[in-house]
Amino acid sequence: MQFLTLNRSSRGKARASKLAIALASATFAFVSVSALETPAFAKKEKKEEAAKPNYSKGFIEAYKPVEALTKANPKDNAAIIAALPAMDAAIETDDDRFIAGNMTYITGRDTKDRALERKGVGMMLQSGKVPDDAKGSYNMLAGQLAYQDKDWDPARTYILAAIDAGYTENDPQAIVAETYFNQEKPVEGLKYLGGVINKKVAAGEKVDESWLKRGVAIAYKADLPDASASFANMLVKYYPTPTSWGDAIAIQRNFFNYDSQQLLDLMRLADASKSMRNERDYVDYIDSADARRLPAEVNRVINEGLAAGLLNTKDVFISEAQGIAKGRLAGDKADLAGLESDAVKPTSNAVTATAAGDAFLSYQDYATADKMYTNALTKAGVDMPRVLNRLAIAQIGEGKYDEAKVNLVKVDGPRKQIANLWIIYANQQAASSSAPVSEETQPTQ
Repeated sequence: MQFLTLNRSSRGKARASKLAIALASATFAFVSVSALETPAFAKKEKKEEAAKPNYSKGFIEAYKPVEALTKANPKDNAAIIAALPAMDAAIETDDDRFIAGNMTYITGRDTKDRALERKGVGMMLQSGKVPDDAKGSYNMLAGQLAYQDKDWDPARTYILAAIDAGYTENDPQAIVAETYFNQEKPVEGLKYLGGVINKKVAAGEKVDESWLKRGVAIAYKADLPDASASFANMLVKYYPTPTSWGDAIAIQRNFFNYDSQQLLDLMRLADASKSMRNERDYVDYIDSADARRLPAEVNRVINEGLAAGLLNTKDVFISEAQGIAKGRLAGDKADLAGLESDAVKPTSNAVTATAAGDAFLSYQDYATADKMYTNALTKAGVDMPRVLNRLAIAQIGEGKYDEAKVNLVKVDGPRKQIANLWIIYANQQAASSSAPVSEETQPTQ
């Protein structure tokens, strides 16, 4: 297995070709707007006649021959199309423009001529005669037709106008985002989509899973690390599954150049969230933990990988790591008591106290690890982000979720993204255990 012979840094920099979910193919469904048959002003509303339209005399004379052609049997569409320019030339009033637009749209629809359909809807909107309660549908239709022509700027303008007019069917905001993506403007599209998502969250509304997957897909394809992590975090926050957890963790591992200690705490999250799903996951965890430093943890992870059928003892990397871990286990356990004693001495330093916390965390003795890391935080020169991160991991293991989140929000630097994912995990663990969940410590998106 050549992959396993690569050193840790090489594996860490290798970009995965695809994530577990089919993100690259994730798209939004498009809408279907009902065809416009008759001018809206021709209908009665609440048993009251609409205002009498103001048609010019010249337009009426030009319109009647076209109308007659539409009623002929059989209908001659070519003749109707040929008569439209004369009708347009006679337009004088807004009412003229509206009914001419309606005729043009219907002709285009019947002949499958999208240019005529677009022109007709545009004329009706330009006339200002579209009723307020229909402006959303008319603008959405115009946007849909422009979208089908891949005319992205007009499509976006019309659909935004439809949204402003109160149109909500089929998630038009998602289609606005797609106009940006189709123009290869991922930053603008993701900014718009993220803003819409944040508004929905603030309003207490459910966010469509496909929106989040699409955001991840676009950001990942465009090599946008922060945006990829942000959308992946939202996906795992609102739709937590082993797959979404695995993708969120894979994105961080692929984009951010973590050192071995940072990667170790990311892979601990993969293990905790039950999202270890391939050989690389286990190898990265084993390599970053290092059998010489944390033999108990390495031995446990190897056994998990073997049980899952994702590791093979015939592989040199695995067999060597397992041999080192097993060979050091007894001595490592025997050293724990002395390490704890040295760590709590008034003369101990940050390195000793942190090492003690690392040792007890690797044995999943969360309470003792908590004490060791808490002690380390009082020492000069402590690696604050690392110790805060691991103290929080220990506290999550103890079920002290609120305390863990308080520490995680203090983590800065390269570990910030890792800490944000651990906060999401802590909230989910708190919710599943029926413990109170404090939202103020959740990371902002």
